[in-house]
Amino acid sequence: MITPELANSRFMKAARCEPTDTTPIWLMRQAGRYMPEYMAVRNKVTFLELCKTPELAAQVTLEAREILGVDAAILFADLLPILQLVGFDLTYEKGEGPQIHNPFREPADLKRIQRVQNIDDLGYVFDAIQLIRKQLPPDIPLLGFAGAPFTLASYAIEGGGSRNYLDTKRIMYSHPEVWDELMNTLVDSVSGYLNRQLEMGCQAVQIFDSWAGCLSPDDYRHFAFPYTKRLISSLPADTPVINFLTGNPALLPLQVAAGGTVQGLDWRVDMAEAWKSMGYHQAVQGNLDPASLFCEFDVLKEKAQDVLDKAAGRPGHIFNLGHGIMPGVNPQNAIDLVKFVHEAGAQIAETQI
Repeated sequence: MITPELANSRFMKAARCEPTDTTPIWLMRQAGRYMPEYMAVRNKVTFLELCKTPELAAQVTLEAREILGVDAAILFADLLPILQLVGFDLTYEKGEGPQIHNPFREPADLKRIQRVQNIDDLGYVFDAIQLIRKQLPPDIPLLGFAGAPFTLASYAIEGGGSRNYLDTKRIMYSHPEVWDELMNTLVDSVSGYLNRQLEMGCQAVQIFDSWAGCLSPDDYRHFAFPYTKRLISSLPADTPVINFLTGNPALLPLQVAAGGTVQGLDWRVDMAEAWKSMGYHQAVQGNLDPASLFCEFDVLKEKAQDVLDKAAGRPGHIFNLGHGIMPGVNPQNAIDLVKFVHEAGAQIAETQI
């Protein structure tokens, strides 16, 4: 349910390209290893235990939002556990990250995957959403999220991180009908997952296509675009959907065509040029280089001001990083960044009145 306070929040108004009193800001991976409060929880449990314990997931979500003073909370969860319900053996190995022990490598592997049969098997995510929503300030939206079909398929095929996505592209090119079945299985499963997040108390969702940058425009058009478009089309029309794709500015026109209320831009995109090309009726999110948070604050402030200058005070800009906060960042820099964006954004808003 969207209350009047939530509907009139900075984030929701910006997503509708409506004027706000200042530039809204939240930060990808705002609950993460750079933050002592997060590590105090994380040191007691494994990453997967943290994700699957609603009370702890709610705690780190809420603490990060409050400490930073950002305009939205984002659910603490992970992209990949949904793959367990599709038929993949997923673990998180210390120092290596997520590992899939039965990757999808041959057409015969279609026999062992299935669309998610019972989305409530991810009930720990929905329980966390309800806990978070009860404790968030009434004017702060909660963002849900999921991996885009291409990114999830790549994890399922590669079995972990990859530089060249050789197995993924081999399946795509050599067995397009198998690729189509795998992708449609993921679309249907993720659609159910995101819709349930919204039912349980999220006000908006972000779709992460973190690995699609490895594709050429032609390959994205054929092997990713139709599935992302179908996923976004399956969500309620009045729900803000952030379509976030990284690593290849040449894909921006197709990213926009795939849909989304807000287009998430990584730091390799010139925001001024990108926004002009897609039209100012389209809201945008981004796109400070995450490495800027390692700089002295005077440098960080200059970088942040450059992003604000490129947005030029237009309604519809949600400030964010071009990707998530990295370990080792001084938390005070993140806090000061939020404060600076709010102060500078308020000055810009005053000039627009």
